[in-house]
Amino acid sequence: MEESLIKGLVYSQFNEKLGPAAVAWIPRDKSIDMNEVVSMKSINILAGEDGKIPTALSIIPFSSLHLKGLVKSLEIKDPKRRGGLIDSSITLLFSEVNDLIFYKYISNFEELFTESAAEIIKLEEAKADRELVEAALDKLYKRSIEILKDLQEVEVTTQEPEAFPKEAEEEKEPFAFRFKVIVCGDPEVGKTSTVLRFTNKAFRRTYIPTVGVNISEKIVLLKDQNAKIEYVIWDLAGQSKFQVMRKHFYKGADGMLLIFDLTRPPTFKSIASWYQDIKTSLKIDLFGFIIGNKADLVDQRKVNSNEIAALARELNLDYIEASALSGANVDNAFHKLAESIIAQRKQH
Repeated sequence: MEESLIKGLVYSQFNEKLGPAAVAWIPRDKSIDMNEVVSMKSINILAGEDGKIPTALSIIPFSSLHLKGLVKSLEIKDPKRRGGLIDSSITLLFSEVNDLIFYKYISNFEELFTESAAEIIKLEEAKADRELVEAALDKLYKRSIEILKDLQEVEVTTQEPEAFPKEAEEEKEPFAFRFKVIVCGDPEVGKTSTVLRFTNKAFRRTYIPTVGVNISEKIVLLKDQNAKIEYVIWDLAGQSKFQVMRKHFYKGADGMLLIFDLTRPPTFKSIASWYQDIKTSLKIDLFGFIIGNKADLVDQRKVNSNEIAALARELNLDYIEASALSGANVDNAFHKLAESIIAQRKQH
């Protein structure tokens, strides 16, 4: 599985005559056209602000290839070049379908890429044989696969349903519920990050790229309700091209989370449209919450609290502020949703 997650590795440099170009890649038979696309985009991010290259790993999309990449930028000293530097990049390619894995574990790759970049810079500045540079890239490629293997083992051992305390075995058997929760909102508001923060299951998920659906699962115990909840969470893509298919995935939902970005007012203005789209499709008032994501970005907040409160009253939905980055209020949102759905069912 680990090798199938990685689609290749491309080492690129800026050539004064040809522009960005791939100088080495793995697998060796990888398409030249693909390498050119990767080189062009990965080198371009080196422009940065004030000529400063990114020091941390970046994740950038290569949409035409349906790939994304972990990109490490590096500068190689060369007095013969204009400016005395060669802008270079190392890009580890992976399918868009597996992006959650790399977003989740990017920190696990930081040290490896930093060490590899330092080694390659040293070899290049010493004018070492090309074979030695390629050997360093091979080592990076293999070690990346090893990291993924280790992470997969961790995921498998930590993804079992949460265990009940011993004393619970003597108590009354908990009620079991299975809830389908749909998570909706505009693109890039943090829907997937919010789901991932709650489920913590990057490897165990089902993705349907042609229609834009992530399906995640998590089992939790709500002690105060004496209930075991199996969440089946449908993270629906926000792009308009998925609008027709998306409506089919609303069916059977028990609850919803409508997410917007507190730093981007247009995403808040879309919440009413999302609510109406769901209501029209299901022909019921589905229970759920409005979630204001990125609450950690206090200085960048641009959505007025009074507007949020007014919309919540209008739609008869509770409002929760959360941060997928810090995890603040994410678990709380899912747990409150389950409690509310249970209470609603008990009334019928």
